[in-house]
Amino acid sequence: MASSHSSSPVPQGSSSDVFFKKEVDPAKHIRPVQSLPDVCPKEPTVTDQHRWTIYHSKVNLPAALNDPRLAKRESDFFTKTWGLDFVDTEVIPSFYLPQISKEHFTVYQQEISQREKIHERCKNICPPKDTFDRTLLHTHDKSRTDLEQVPKIFMKPDFALDDSLTFNSVLPWSHFNTAGGKGNRDAASSKLLQEKLSHYLDIVEVNIAHQISLRSEAFFHAMTSQHELQDYLKKTSQAVKMLRDKIAQIDKVMCEGSLHILRLALTRNNCVKVYNKLKLMATVHQTQPTVQVLLSTSEFVGALDLIATTQEVLQQELQGIHSFRHLGSQLCELEKLIDKMMIAEFSAYSHSDLNRPLEDDCQILEEERLVSLVFGLLKQRKLNFLEIYSEEMIITAKNIIKQCVINKVSKIEEIDTDVVMKLADQMRMLNFPQWFDLLKDIFSKFTIFLQRVKATLNIIHSVVLSVLDKNQRTRELEEISQQKNAAKDNSLDTEVAYLIHEGMFISDAFSESELTSVAIDTTSQRNASPNSEPCSSDSVSEPECTTDSSSSKEQTSSSATPGCVDIVVNEDMKLTDLELGKLANNIQELLFSASDICHDRAVKFLISRAKDGFLEKLNSTEFITLSRLMETFILDTEQICGRKSMSLLGALQSQANKFVNRFHEERKTKLSLLLDNERWKQADVPAEFQDLVDSISDGKIALPEKKSGATGERKPAEVLIVEGQQYAVVGTVLLLIRIILEYCQCVDNIPSVTTDMLTRLSDLLKYFNSRSCQLVLGAGALQVVGLKTITTKNLALSSRCLQLIVHYIPVIRAHFEARLQPKQYSMLRHFDHITKDYHDHIAEISAKLVAIMDSLFDKLLSKYEVKAPVPSACFRNICKQMAKMHEAIFDLLPEEQTQMLFLRINASYKLHLKKQLSHLNVINDGGPQNGLVTADVAFYTGNLQALKGLKDLDLNMAEIWEQKR
Repeated sequence: MASSHSSSPVPQGSSSDVFFKKEVDPAKHIRPVQSLPDVCPKEPTVTDQHRWTIYHSKVNLPAALNDPRLAKRESDFFTKTWGLDFVDTEVIPSFYLPQISKEHFTVYQQEISQREKIHERCKNICPPKDTFDRTLLHTHDKSRTDLEQVPKIFMKPDFALDDSLTFNSVLPWSHFNTAGGKGNRDAASSKLLQEKLSHYLDIVEVNIAHQISLRSEAFFHAMTSQHELQDYLKKTSQAVKMLRDKIAQIDKVMCEGSLHILRLALTRNNCVKVYNKLKLMATVHQTQPTVQVLLSTSEFVGALDLIATTQEVLQQELQGIHSFRHLGSQLCELEKLIDKMMIAEFSAYSHSDLNRPLEDDCQILEEERLVSLVFGLLKQRKLNFLEIYSEEMIITAKNIIKQCVINKVSKIEEIDTDVVMKLADQMRMLNFPQWFDLLKDIFSKFTIFLQRVKATLNIIHSVVLSVLDKNQRTRELEEISQQKNAAKDNSLDTEVAYLIHEGMFISDAFSESELTSVAIDTTSQRNASPNSEPCSSDSVSEPECTTDSSSSKEQTSSSATPGCVDIVVNEDMKLTDLELGKLANNIQELLFSASDICHDRAVKFLISRAKDGFLEKLNSTEFITLSRLMETFILDTEQICGRKSMSLLGALQSQANKFVNRFHEERKTKLSLLLDNERWKQADVPAEFQDLVDSISDGKIALPEKKSGATGERKPAEVLIVEGQQYAVVGTVLLLIRIILEYCQCVDNIPSVTTDMLTRLSDLLKYFNSRSCQLVLGAGALQVVGLKTITTKNLALSSRCLQLIVHYIPVIRAHFEARLQPKQYSMLRHFDHITKDYHDHIAEISAKLVAIMDSLFDKLLSKYEVKAPVPSACFRNICKQMAKMHEAIFDLLPEEQTQMLFLRINASYKLHLKKQLSHLNVINDGGPQNGLVTADVAFYTGNLQALKGLKDLDLNMAEIWEQKR
C-alpha cells in the first residue's frame, strides 16, 4: 500500500488544498521542486579513496525498489515494482548527509512558536467559516464509510495468510465441505465469499485511485526525476568509458616502461639477496670445522662468538632452510661442550697457577689465557668459576704447609723419619728456633701466595668491570639511538605515491635500496674499525662481511687490564648490572677468603704444635718474638687483602692469655718466695738497679740492656736514689720493681694483652701490699722467717718500701693509659684503689710506731714521782728510748716524716705527762714540785732537740700544766 509520507508535498491550485495545508505565503514557505542530486562520482584520488561513494552500495536501485516481501510495502511509492532479487541489508550512512539532531530545529521552533500562539488565539476568537467544498467533504466521508465495510483484519499491519488463524477467519473451510447433500449450497457460499472479497478489493482500489488522483502531480514529478536519473547514469557511463580509455593510453605511454624498470630493479635486488643468501649458507656450512679449529687452539671466546653469530643467522636470515634443520641443535650441543671445556680449562689453570713454585717472580701466569677464559665464562653465564678457584686455594694452602714441614724436617739430622712416621710428630720434635724458622718460612710463603692470588683476582675483577662499563655505555648509546630514530620518524613524509601494479608501494623499493646502502656502510665501517675483532679464519670472515642482521649489529669495545692485555667486549654479554656487581663483590670476598684460609691453616699449625704445651712453656723473649712474627704476618695480609682476618689474631690472643697467666703466676710465685724469705733488713742496692731507676726517671720504662763488665766494677750503694730522694729498701722491693718493669715491657711487646697485664699487675701490687702487711704489721715474719721481734726499724723500712712503690704507681698508670683505648680507661681505677691501700698501710705503720712509744710512755710515766734528783730516772729512761727510736728510723725515713712522727710521739708524751701530773695534783704554781717538773721537762726537751733533724722541732710543753690557781 502506497503512502505519501516519503514524497514531497506539491501545492495544488484548487481551493481544496485548504484542507491539507495552511494558507501561507507561497513566496516564503513553498520550496520549489528540486531535482535529485548528481550521483555520478568524481574521479578517485589518493586523498578521497577512503570516503564513501555509490560504489560502496551493496545492492542496485531496482532491487531496492522491488521487494514484495517487505512488510511495510505501503510506506514507499516505488514498492509497486519490487522484485525477488532485493536483499535487505543495512545501508552505511552517507558521509555527505549531516547528522540531524533536535538542536537543528531549535531556531525554527523559536520562530514558529510565537506565530502558533497567535494562530490558536485567532481560532478561538473567530470560528472557521464553512467555505470548503462540501462535495469534497462528502466524498471524503463516503470513502471513509466504504472503507469501514472492509473487515478490520485486512487492515492489520501484521496481516499474513500463512497464519492459520488469520487464514481460517478470512477463508472459512466449513463452506467448502462437499460431504453429504450440501454441495450446491457450499458452491453458492464460496461464490458469495469470492464476490465479497472482490467487493472489498474494489473498495480498496477505488480509494487507492482516489488517493493517487489527489497526488497525481507529485507522482508524475517522481517519474520525471527517474527519467532524468537514467539520463545522468547514461552520461556517467560514457564519461567513465572515456576516462578508462585515457588511463589505458597513459599507462601504456608513461607508466609501463617505468614499472618495467622498477620490476627489473626489484628482480636484481632479489638476485643479489639470493646470491648473498647462498654465500651465507656456504659460510654457515663451514661453522663446525672452524669451531673445531678454534677449540684446538683454546680460542673459546672466538668459538662462542662464531656459534652465537651462526645461531642468530639461522634464526633470522636462514630460518626455514631445510638443509640446516639440525645445525641449531648441533651448535647447542657444541656450546655445552665448550662450557665443560672452559670449566675444565679454568680448573687446570687455577691448579697450575697456584701450585707453581712460589719463588717465581712472575705474578700472573699466562694473563691472556686467563682473560680469555674469564671472558668466555662470563659470556656463558658460568658464574660459579670462583668456587673452583676457592677450592683450589684451600688445597694449595694445605700443600704449602705440608711442603714447608717436609723441607724443614728433612734438613734436621736428629729426626729419624723411619721411626717417626707421622709428619705432625716429626714437626713436634723441632726445638723453638727450628720451629720458629719453619713458621717464618710458612708465613713468607703464604704472603707470596696471597700476592699471587690478589694479582689473579685483580685481572678477573678488571674483566668484570670492563663488561659492566660496556653494558652501561651500550645502554646510553641505545637511548641516544632511540631519540634519533624518533626524531627521524617524525620528519618522514607520510604521504607516498601508490603503486597500483602488484599492490606495492614505491617506498618499498626505495627502502630496499636504503637498507642495502646502510648495510654496506656499516660493513665498511666495521672492517675499517681498529677495535673490531679479527676473523678467526677466511670462512668465518664472510658472514661478517655479508650479513646485515647479526654482524652489522655487533658492537665491540676494548679496554686494558692491569697487565696491559686488551679485553674485547662484545655486545652479546647478557649479564645484568646487578649480576656483574654481585660478581665483583664475590671476587673481593674471595680475596678476603684467601686471607682467612691462610690464617686458618696457620692456626691449625699452631694448635698442632701446642698439643704438648710447647707454646705455654716459652719464656718471655721467645713468646714476644713469636708474637711479633704473627702480628707482622697479620699486618702483611691486611695490607694485601684489605681486611684483617681474626682467626690467627684470636689464636694469638688465646696463646697470649695463657702466656699472661703463666707469666703472672711465675712472678707472683717468685714474689711470694721472696717475701717469705725476706728478713726486713736494709739491703745494698746493686748498680744495675740504680741504672734501672735512672732509666725510669728518664722516661724509659723498660729493662735496660746489660752492660758487660761495667756494672761489675761498681760497688753497691746503701740506698736507692730516686729523683734526688734516698730510699732504704729491702731486696724484695728491688726485685718487685724489676718485675713491674717486666709487666710494662710485655705490654709494649704484646699490645693485645694490655688489659690482662693491667689486671695481673694490679693483683701483684695488691698481693705485695697485703702480704707485707701480714708479715710486718701482723708479725707474720716471726713464724715465717724466724725473726725474734718486729722492731721499729723493720716497720720504718717496710713503710719506706711502700712509699717507693707508691712513687712509681703514677708512672705505671701513665704507661698503661697511653696503651689503652678510651673506652678502657675505666680499668685505671685499679691504680687509684691500690694507691689508697698503700697510703692506708703507710699510715698504719706510722700509727704503729706512735703506739709503741705511747705504750712506753704509759708504762714509764705512770711510775713518775715529783722528787729529787733532777733529772729523774723516769725522764732519763724516756730520753734514752726516744734516742733509740730516732736512731732506728732517722736513716730510713726522710727528715720531714721523722719530724712529723716525733711530733705525734711528743703529743702522746704530753698527754701521758699531763695525766700523771693531774694524778699527782702538781700544778703550775711556782712551788718546789713545779720546779722539779720544769727541770725534768727541760731535760727531755733538750735531749730531744739535740737529736739530728729535730733541732727546729716545736716542742711546746706549756700544755702539760693544768690551768689552776
